[in-house]
Amino acid sequence: MSWYTWLEQGRDINVSPQVLDSVARALQLDWVERRHLFDLAMDPAVRELPDQGPSYDPVLQGLLDSWGWYPAYAVDRRWNYVAWNEAAGKVFADYAKLTGRDRNLVWYLFTHPSQRRLLVHWEREARKCLALFRASSDQWAEDPWFGEFGRELSEVSPEFREWWPLHDIRIAHTGHKELNHPNAGRLLLRPTTLLPAEFPELKILLYLPLPEENTAEKLQQLTPSGRSSGSQVLRPDMAYS
Repeated sequence: MSWYTWLEQGRDINVSPQVLDSVARALQLDWVERRHLFDLAMDPAVRELPDQGPSYDPVLQGLLDSWGWYPAYAVDRRWNYVAWNEAAGKVFADYAKLTGRDRNLVWYLFTHPSQRRLLVHWEREARKCLALFRASSDQWAEDPWFGEFGRELSEVSPEFREWWPLHDIRIAHTGHKELNHPNAGRLLLRPTTLLPAEFPELKILLYLPLPEENTAEKLQQLTPSGRSSGSQVLRPDMAYS
């Protein structure tokens, strides 16, 4: 297997995802090692895990569920939702029912009317989200998906079409998010971003309740079980690409 020797030597080779998948299975690589193999061997503009890729480790779902009635979800590098806990589903959206582009946080925020009703300061939050997404996408400038995504969203969202060319950049969530929940009423949450070392392509968004508006009590009422109830972890290939 001369190409494998070339890979070890760092030489320029052209290997299909199917071949790399076979190598990963033969070597019994975990998800992180598998992703590293694909990163080393494939052009970043085209690399994707094959459809039969493994599920994210159940530890990820356990981590999200461990926060009980604190909303939390995970997104991949393209900001597709890949996992969430029950509280996030109760507060933000019924993620299990989202399909197609709606699986993407940015797309859903800019195109779904429910998000404009939910977010008290929708424009502020949308601009903030867009600046964070811009900073994230710049790390994957060679990936043609981001250009295609931007063109499609520009066709359906005038706000995105106006703000995306401004190239605003933001690298961290700050401040708080104010919601007008249809069942719980006013909620104030402080978002924080976690970067799990086990899943280097993922970001976890955890929302902590602020003292105002009895937010903690309202979250408990929305999620009385304090655990998962129908949440799921998507395989990387299940997220809309």
